[in-house]
Amino acid sequence: MELFFSKRINIIVAVIIFTLLVFNIYNIVNNTPMVPDQFWAQKIFYFHVPIAWTGFLSYLIVMIAGILYLKNKKMIWDHLGFAAAEIGTLFVFLVLITGPIWAKPIWGTWWTWEPRLTTTLILFLIYVGYFMLRKFGGHPERTSRYAAVLGIVAFFDVPIIFYSVRFWEEKYQSHPQVEITKQNPEIVVPFLISLVIFTILFSFMLKYRLHVLKVTHNRKID
Repeated sequence: MELFFSKRINIIVAVIIFTLLVFNIYNIVNNTPMVPDQFWAQKIFYFHVPIAWTGFLSYLIVMIAGILYLKNKKMIWDHLGFAAAEIGTLFVFLVLITGPIWAKPIWGTWWTWEPRLTTTLILFLIYVGYFMLRKFGGHPERTSRYAAVLGIVAFFDVPIIFYSVRFWEEKYQSHPQVEITKQNPEIVVPFLISLVIFTILFSFMLKYRLHVLKVTHNRKID
């Protein structure tokens, strides 16, 4: 951590991202419209969806890194997959937290076993298994190989989550189907700003975790 933040540019970027996050919270709380039937709960949408996007983007990177690692066995791809998996699982955990916070005042319950929530929970649990494999897998090269395969397979749950509102009959659905392109600009613009900010945050976190994994790996070699 000290080596990473010993570079002034990384400190500057961290301060900028923190400032953007503070601005994002202020903008959402003060400048986004209230939806009549949701009131303050609707504000969570501006965090919940960008966080979900970031988590799924992370898992896409895990899959791509896994394919590349299996192809050429270079440690950079193993590190990239591991780092993206860590960040993605953190963000998916936040999705599973912010979702029920929204659901309680709207649905009257913290949780319901509807398709999108259930498939998201399954994805999270798959990655709990992924980290258990990383921790207790034994031989490092074999563990990296198995983790790459699991990361590739796990990603197939992401499109299932995305299209779950179409795969299952309406009677099983509780999750709102929001078409962002049809929303008022007062909703769309803050949403896109939040999406960009969380994507920038993800990029910086990924850079940091890659640095830590590289340093840790080099120390083990030495």
